[in-house]
Amino acid sequence: MNRRLSFLPLFLLLTGCQYSPSIYIAGSYFPAWLVCVAISIPTTLLLRVLLIMVGIDDYLPLRLLTYICFALLISLAALWVLFD
Repeated sequence: MNRRLSFLPLFLLLTGCQYSPSIYIAGSYFPAWLVCVAISIPTTLLLRVLLIMVGIDDYLPLRLLTYICFALLISLAALWVLFD
């Protein structure tokens, strides 16, 4: 009986999964995070081109990690702005 009760706190954590924002596009529902990633990747590429033109790209430490963080930041900002 104690083992069954030990799973009770785990079920309480699942209450946060009730609402997942989704967007209706072309007859099907897409998760909101997928749309935000689709926004962030081209935006990050444009940011990279801008940084190359300005000359800052040469001075960035760990470029790959920096651009991944830029994409994550833009994606989370889009999620916050569009689906708050």
